[in-house]
Amino acid sequence: MREGTAQAAHFNAAGSSLPSRATVEAQRQYLEVESTIGGYEAIEREASALRRPYQGLAKLLNCEPEEVAILQSATSAWTQVFYGLELSQGDRILTSQHEYSSNYNAFLQVGRRTGAAVEVIPEEGDGEISVAGLERLIAQGRRPALVAITHVPTNCGRVYDAAAVGAVTQQHGIPFLLDACQSVGQMPVDVRAIGCDWLTGTARKFLRGPRGVGFLYASKAAMARTEPAMIDLWGATWVSPSEYRLQRSARRYEFYEKDFSGVVALGVAVDEALELGMDWIWGRIRELAALLRSLLADAPGCRLHDSGRTLCGIVAFSVEGMPAADVRARLREQGICVWISPASSTLLDFQAHGLPPETVRASVHYYNTEAEIAQLARAVAALEGQGGTA
Repeated sequence: MREGTAQAAHFNAAGSSLPSRATVEAQRQYLEVESTIGGYEAIEREASALRRPYQGLAKLLNCEPEEVAILQSATSAWTQVFYGLELSQGDRILTSQHEYSSNYNAFLQVGRRTGAAVEVIPEEGDGEISVAGLERLIAQGRRPALVAITHVPTNCGRVYDAAAVGAVTQQHGIPFLLDACQSVGQMPVDVRAIGCDWLTGTARKFLRGPRGVGFLYASKAAMARTEPAMIDLWGATWVSPSEYRLQRSARRYEFYEKDFSGVVALGVAVDEALELGMDWIWGRIRELAALLRSLLADAPGCRLHDSGRTLCGIVAFSVEGMPAADVRARLREQGICVWISPASSTLLDFQAHGLPPETVRASVHYYNTEAEIAQLARAVAALEGQGGTA
């Protein structure tokens, strides 16, 4: 569990976590096979390894392998769902206050094209999504065409109660799309318990998988009602000059060309998470994040920006008088890797909470140690008074 951390104290699992040696080796070995027998032939030889992530993700998410698709990124997966919906004038899209910019930009673009409207579900005072507010929005007009929220935001440690949202959408028969990029691999995620129609995620964040690979859960009921935004010869079969037939499984959302070595590596990463157990991983991450928050709370000039009933491994903070980019640079000089969240990444959340233009994001994983947590906190505390005017 400590491999890959010798070069720096890595606190950027929310961006791209450190893959295990086994995951990297699986990707390397697949590329070796491609280089010796060819790409198409490698697919045939490594068929078992290429099936592995579908089986593993099905166990991880509590669904069936036929409900799993693997794409080039989480964004590819999300857009295959969203742009496949037939929205029109007067349709309503309900989303969360901390929705990610890529998703919200898509809402705005489709709104301009079709006349569909975007409405934001209010939050409770403690930062939890308001179920009562969601019910009120639903009752205010035409039944929403979609509820689409982000489970965990990119810029802070809040975890929305997705299952509470799913209970409401199921009751009213509203499609529910959940962006779980920051939650899958960090905490237990059960699509049956949540009640979502679609869930999207990525390999590179808390799952410790490779870059360039994303995945999608699509329920059988959702697939019976909708089509992907785009299809190719893999997602559908051309059966006559005027007809195509979609794949019966969620692979209808996939495109043929992808990083097959990354697919194999994702299978290894998912199996490692299953072997360790998501309950243990979630407990360890929360323990480390709580320690970091407690130490940063005592650091002079440091302001924490996390709020919510449930907090996860993403810790957001700023240092008085010092721009976030300078904080990151000073920490990097000491072998500590953190990242920056600009206001444009989750604009509504930044505006609602009066956050600075950028905040620092430290995201822990189980491979971090208590000593690294203390090192980061000491380094932040030492920054007081060094920044001049922000």
